[in-house]
Amino acid sequence: MTEGPNIPSAQVEGGHPKGGRLWRIMVVTVFLFLFAGFMGLGIWQVQRLAWKTALIERVDNRIHAAPVDAPAPDVTITRNDHEYLRVKATGRFRHDLETPVKAVTDLGPGWWIMTPLETDRGFTVLVNRGFVPAEMKLPESRPAAPEQAAVTGLLRLDEGHSGFMRDNDPAANNWYAREVKAILDARGVTGETASYFIDAQPTADTPADSYPRAGLTVVRFANSHLVYALTWFGLAGGSLFGMVLVLRERRRHRQNV
Repeated sequence: MTEGPNIPSAQVEGGHPKGGRLWRIMVVTVFLFLFAGFMGLGIWQVQRLAWKTALIERVDNRIHAAPVDAPAPDVTITRNDHEYLRVKATGRFRHDLETPVKAVTDLGPGWWIMTPLETDRGFTVLVNRGFVPAEMKLPESRPAAPEQAAVTGLLRLDEGHSGFMRDNDPAANNWYAREVKAILDARGVTGETASYFIDAQPTADTPADSYPRAGLTVVRFANSHLVYALTWFGLAGGSLFGMVLVLRERRRHRQNV
């Protein structure tokens, strides 16, 4: 029997001496790229977790702190520094300019009653006096409210529109989101106005069954960043494990050829 030529083992892979080496380099590069990407996403979620935890703690402290004077219109209001700040204001309610805004609460569907408050400090701030059921939308369906008032509540900024929320229609007086400027403009409020509104809280002498029902502000922050971080880190570890399996299977295949 005639023996074939003695081919170096390095030439068997891929038809040329460097075929096996290039294949391993490509596999390692791809899996290390995946590992780095997953680790980066995991680290980003850890950073988001720290930010969200600090935000929740900061908001919780604001909600339970002693109220401060409602910021004047010349103060720059930001979500990071002011949202859910507990504030107070005194002045005269303009009940003739109230605006009902569609609401869904733990008490069912109904309306938020948004009423301008002409403060003793010379500017107007919109106040969410609270929730009323559908049958109490009109002012005459509710007990008369005093004009002079001292309000304590949480500073809120405009609501963002979700994909399921309809756009406000000021011309038809149909309101689905609490948008300060749009509501004040529609009611013809002039002069200095605050860029935020106040979610009123009930006072100690407010009857529990009174309407508008104040104090229904929901303060809830989704915080799933730890779960996301663990998922990304798990995928990073899985990519390394996958690389080892692929290289090991390739080696086993070569040994059986």
